[in-house]
Amino acid sequence: MNDKTPHAILEDPEFKELARQKNKVSLILTITELVLYFGFIGLIAYNKPFLARKIAEGSATTIGIPIAVGVIILSWILTGIYIFWANSVYDEKVKRIKKRFGG
Repeated sequence: MNDKTPHAILEDPEFKELARQKNKVSLILTITELVLYFGFIGLIAYNKPFLARKIAEGSATTIGIPIAVGVIILSWILTGIYIFWANSVYDEKVKRIKKRFGG
């Protein structure tokens, strides 16, 4: 490709596809995280008795604690999914596009 202007890169079909993929992955993971987080906040707001139940008779731990820990762990997992995708797919495609445009 001879045209190395920013406009040419923005009009490149491979770049457009990469941008669509990145937006799709980001949107799916963001929506998943928001549902997870606000679902937990919704439980806190509207179903405190459920979260306050003890896990087992005589236990000091309530159901809310493992759910909260699960929200945190799932957030880390979602972050890991994005990092894995970015490192294995996105970065390789960016390198290929940059090479084509002399970057």
